[in-house]
Amino acid sequence: MARFNRRRFIQYGSLATGTGLLAACGNTAETTTDTPAEPSAAGELQKVTFGTNWYAQAEHGGFYQAIAADIYREYGLDVTIQMGGPQVNGTQLLMGGAVDFFMGYAADAIKAVEEGIPKVTVAAIFQKDPQILIAHPDQGIKDLVDLKGKPIFISKAANVTYWPFLAAKYGFTDDMKRNYNFNPGPFLADKNSAQQGYLSSEPLAIAKEGGFEPMVFLLADYGYTAYATTIETRQEIVDGDPDLVQRFVDASIKGWYSYFEDPSLGNELIKQDNPEMTDEQLAYSLEKMQEYGIAISGDSEAKGIGAMTDERWKTFFEDMSTAGIFSADTDYTQAYTLEFVNKGADFYQN
Repeated sequence: MARFNRRRFIQYGSLATGTGLLAACGNTAETTTDTPAEPSAAGELQKVTFGTNWYAQAEHGGFYQAIAADIYREYGLDVTIQMGGPQVNGTQLLMGGAVDFFMGYAADAIKAVEEGIPKVTVAAIFQKDPQILIAHPDQGIKDLVDLKGKPIFISKAANVTYWPFLAAKYGFTDDMKRNYNFNPGPFLADKNSAQQGYLSSEPLAIAKEGGFEPMVFLLADYGYTAYATTIETRQEIVDGDPDLVQRFVDASIKGWYSYFEDPSLGNELIKQDNPEMTDEQLAYSLEKMQEYGIAISGDSEAKGIGAMTDERWKTFFEDMSTAGIFSADTDYTQAYTLEFVNKGADFYQN
């Protein structure tokens, strides 16, 4: 399971991508232009490249489903998925034109504003970031606050993402931190400890290796309001070809609804792109995404998958600037646009 510990490789301000490719129509990808994004009379499809932030998995299922079910094709798009991995900076790929859209996350989008990087978030597939803390059962730990004062294994990246939030809201202190080397051994050896993880990965791995079901605390359910699995693109594409952006967003969202209804088509393509992915892991991840409302909860229940609101972005920015992650005078509203989302759940399911 170590391969799927993607937080190991995600550094704040950048996302990792590799070179795996899967095309909607079997063609290689090419960068979009600023010309209008309508198919020709002969039915020519517009080529688009979408970069994911890790190896193919269920958390990317809706995008693969949109390929497998020909949803992108119905929207005039020939989409190639460039599968993620540990070596390449996703923001560099996006801004260099190697990909047209990228799978991002809210904190990085605001950091990009502070660094003068002209990228913008156009949809948020996950209403909840799947980041979790994991604890041993039968240790009197019933709530996240019960972890205060206990040793917690976290990655370096946590210091500039969720840890400042935990410190500000729950009083977690630096002396609690232990270095997480993405090996569950130290956590398994110390029943008094906790460790970070990803909802759809580490709990299954720990259950297998440790022989017990761990306590799982999804930080999103405790006030960590970051959007995740966002769709980012360059500002020049939003300005020059908004029709392309709209079609890609709409088709991707419909792909997610289709995936949640019947993931079989998308899963076959996921396994084609990532042969190490197992049916057990895919089923577990899908179950947890649905159980915890990762994509469908809160605003997205009425507004549709991909929903974003000004209020949610403001809350996240204020919480994280209070925690010292963002400068208080940053114009965080440059990080996103609501132009392409919030059409309603019924719109995307028809």
